Amino acid sequence: MSDALTLLAEARERAGKGASRQLRREGRVPAVIYGGKEEPTLIHVEAKELVRQLGTGHFMNSIVEIELGGKKVRTLPKDVAVHPVTDRPEHVDFLRLAKGAKVEVNVPVVFANEEKSPGLKKGGVLNIVRHELDLICEADKIPSEIEIDVTGKDVGDSIHISEVTLPAGSESAITDRDFTIATLVAPSALKKAEGDTTTADAGAVPASEQDEGDEEETTEEEGGAE
Repeated sequence: MSDALTLLAEARERAGKGASRQLRREGRVPAVIYGGKEEPTLIHVEAKELVRQLGTGHFMNSIVEIELGGKKVRTLPKDVAVHPVTDRPEHVDFLRLAKGAKVEVNVPVVFANEEKSPGLKKGGVLNIVRHELDLICEADKIPSEIEIDVTGKDVGDSIHISEVTLPAGSESAITDRDFTIATLVAPSALKKAEGDTTTADAGAVPASEQDEGDEEETTEEEGGAE
């Protein structure tokens, strides 16, 4: 699991677009903490620190401890709204985590032992269908990534969720089908070469037919000579 992050926050006294614009001009980002059978808490955080944490690449899958008024609130980021032009964060939603709570998160997948895959060795390509897995995890056991072993995988093989061993405390949020995560396909150059060979073979005349044609021509010539 990714290390817990800490974010200093201050309470927001006013909501609304005007108040939010004023906070952004001051280098702050309006946010809200909700859930946990408590009333939503309006807060604002420092824009620079939020951008830095977003840049870690695992902000959305990390527990964020928000320090507010001398207390720490354990949360999970659920949504970050960004400006359509500048990509600057404009608002953040944090889900308050109760003790023993389970949360739904998207966890990135990585592939291991590619050098032990016969298909990749011969030039095959790993076609990744899902770069992330939708998982339900215990709040304090959110994995930073899911590693998938491709040892022994050959061209034409597929990797399904049923083949993946998920860490303790995690399960797939999709349970109605054995969905595909990745497939191992032949490279386009290899497919083209195989296609050219097939075409050439289809247009060739069997040697036996060629021989028969030669014999017929010879007989006709001999008959004409008589």
